[in-house]
Amino acid sequence: MTQATARTTAVSACRPPIPPPHESIGDRMSSRPVVIVVAPTGGMQMPRPGVEVPLTADEISAEARRCRDAGAALVHVHARDENGKNTIKPEAFNRIIKQIRDQTDILVQTTNGSGVTQDPKTGEWRWPNDDDRLGLLNLDEAPDVYGIAAGSADFWHPDGGYFDEVPYMNSPRYLKETIQEVYGKGSTLEYEVTGLHVMDRLALYADQGLLDRNASNLWFTFGGGLCFSPADPERLVHAQSYMKRLFPNAKWGVLGAGLHQYTWPALALALDCDVIRVGMEDSLYLPDGSLARTNHDIVEAVAKIVEVFGRRPATPAEARTILGLDAVSQ
Repeated sequence: MTQATARTTAVSACRPPIPPPHESIGDRMSSRPVVIVVAPTGGMQMPRPGVEVPLTADEISAEARRCRDAGAALVHVHARDENGKNTIKPEAFNRIIKQIRDQTDILVQTTNGSGVTQDPKTGEWRWPNDDDRLGLLNLDEAPDVYGIAAGSADFWHPDGGYFDEVPYMNSPRYLKETIQEVYGKGSTLEYEVTGLHVMDRLALYADQGLLDRNASNLWFTFGGGLCFSPADPERLVHAQSYMKRLFPNAKWGVLGAGLHQYTWPALALALDCDVIRVGMEDSLYLPDGSLARTNHDIVEAVAKIVEVFGRRPATPAEARTILGLDAVSQ
């Protein structure tokens, strides 16, 4: 044996064994799906040249199908009236949800806030009252999952069309009745986190018996770049760690405003998130800063980021399992 051959043999002996193909790290990572949620409309976004924000039931359902094809497993629905303004009328939501289900198997989530409307006399912007919002819990076309902002906040979201601060009130009555109603249906709730106090509030409700802090169908979303919550890495690291301490089996995800729609999910993927929300409700941009033409262009862009981290977009069936819907419906 030559000296060169001996050195090569010695180095090879020090290397860890290469795993068989079926046990490779790449295979293990790619088997871990992440749920992509698309929020295509929002409460205030409007179409503009080169940007196709869907407003009608026909437009929303067709775009939901295209987003499903691009990798989204769940669509977050807002409804608009014939003038393109926010509406919380049940018939508007029923129509949209039915048309979505006629075209695709994507899961459906209804908004928890509906968006603000403007008083024609005073010009004041205001949210729907608790009774109107609770009405969305009993639609004829029931959504697959529900959502709620689990705390009040000064709502400011310029990338979503909210250029001025609007008080966003989520009363204890509204939150408690929503929790009881949704879990009573065997569904699940997305809790939008407006601050760490939100998780302490829900921990108190768990102690009062309204929810199980060890349940696997709890879902928290951390926003970045809206409601005066910066897209700061340290903040997200602390928030998701604090959440896991209080709710050890909960699922979690992020939504980012503006260009944070891509940097925020990248950070969350590095922290092993379960869900990513994107769409024109929160941003009109592609990763390079150019305007997106459609929501499915945005979904395609974030799906590529998911793949960079060795993950893949979940199917709707996989999303049901990840979010705990199958467990609670049995």
